[in-house]
Amino acid sequence: MQFQRWFSAAAAAGELAEAAALATSDPESGQPSLRMVLVKGWDHRGFRFFSNYGSRKARELAANPLAALTFYWPALGRQVRIEGAVARLPSSESDAYFASRPRGSQLAAAASQQSRPIASRADLTRRVGALEKRFRDSAVPRPEGWGGMALSPRRYEFWQQGEDRLHDRFLYLPEPGGGWLVERLQP
Repeated sequence: MQFQRWFSAAAAAGELAEAAALATSDPESGQPSLRMVLVKGWDHRGFRFFSNYGSRKARELAANPLAALTFYWPALGRQVRIEGAVARLPSSESDAYFASRPRGSQLAAAASQQSRPIASRADLTRRVGALEKRFRDSAVPRPEGWGGMALSPRRYEFWQQGEDRLHDRFLYLPEPGGGWLVERLQP
């Protein structure tokens, strides 16, 4: 698959290959919202990322499950745009990924009500400290409101920077019987 080849080349070039911009939209106003996420893998279900289900992105996706991801690898002059629907991953997969994270990241995820206001950094640090003490001798459980999501691709665009703005652009659209229709786009 083209994405795998480009992802591997980006990682080999020293890029933070898994970093992608995720675009969602506010369900009431339609206002777009964009942030960086780390894509933790992909398979037949789509591109996986993890978050607090109370975060702005998760709330927007619950109301409108359509989103877009963009990977950009400047050292290679490449970007990949992916559009599709987002769905939550099974709890078992969220549990497994949460358990694989460093303990400090687990504590931070459990302490944070992502995207919600907090009075100070000290308040957040105190929450983390209290959880560290509470789970000193045991594993940190995955918070109920935290887990994975997958964006299932309905459209890909591969963009390769070209000299004098003569970029190569290829659009991949799903074929009714399986596979992908590939079209060259003008730069």
